[in-house]
Amino acid sequence: MMKITIIGLGAMGSIYAALFAAAGYEVIAYDPWVEHIDAINKKGLSIESPSGTYTIKNIKSSSVFEAHKDCDLYIIATKASGVETAAKKISPLLGPNATVVTIQNGLGADKEIEKHISYNHIVLGVADGFGASVKSPGHVHHNAMKLIRLGELNGKITDRLKDLTGHWEKAGFTVQAYEDIQKLIWEKFLCNVTFSAPCTVFEKTVGELMDDPLAWPVALGAMDEAYKIGTAKKINFSFNDPVQYVSKFGENLRNARPSMFLDHLAKKRSEIMFINGIVPNLGIEVGVSTPINSTLTALVLNRETEFKEIIK
Repeated sequence: MMKITIIGLGAMGSIYAALFAAAGYEVIAYDPWVEHIDAINKKGLSIESPSGTYTIKNIKSSSVFEAHKDCDLYIIATKASGVETAAKKISPLLGPNATVVTIQNGLGADKEIEKHISYNHIVLGVADGFGASVKSPGHVHHNAMKLIRLGELNGKITDRLKDLTGHWEKAGFTVQAYEDIQKLIWEKFLCNVTFSAPCTVFEKTVGELMDDPLAWPVALGAMDEAYKIGTAKKINFSFNDPVQYVSKFGENLRNARPSMFLDHLAKKRSEIMFINGIVPNLGIEVGVSTPINSTLTALVLNRETEFKEIIK
């Protein structure tokens, strides 16, 4: 059975760990949040889902990163700001056939990983329609999980990718292998840009934002800036109407609060610079003006000056 290390036990990382462990995989998990790790080691990881609440007790978790050289799969489930640090820790442990899957919001995770890990080890992932939050140490609420999309950096459907999707399916995920994973990352990025900073700044759920006649045009304006940049970069979007696309995405998660908003509620710094905050830099590259994302980013960063916690 495949041996898996998961770095980052936030809401999504905890769900990955729980489902793989429940399916019989050997799961080793690391996160610097001591209280969360202690609760998992003492009582197990409690998952509250639409189908009921259950507890997984066979996860080997630690708040101190330990070397595990014989792992087949490493899943980086940190925030985007923690990807490079995770890659640096994993790099000396990788066997010749080990795979590193990274699933984050925003753009740039692949570039951060490639600073330390050869591209032939890397598989990119996109979580679609995924709703989860950590309610308390050792207790995660999971309300939605539509699809995990996986793709090679070289755009090919390889035997490794087929084998990898099979393992995710065995663990209970709905998963598909894709050739153009960058397109999917950009499409998810548009949704992140639409809802992350706007929901945080206006302090609204996804549905409340969409229903607000003043806030929703701001969110769509931010999305439009990112869409124009993607078009300039020759991203082959699967749709012609980006407003309809992000609106449909939002309708399926009306009661959700984006992770950025949840971070602020917990007085934690967010991954703003990998979502709305990266849009101005990308705009400069292709000559697209980005005043809305620049303003939203400034508002989020200004609020975060009040927070002591720094993302690792």
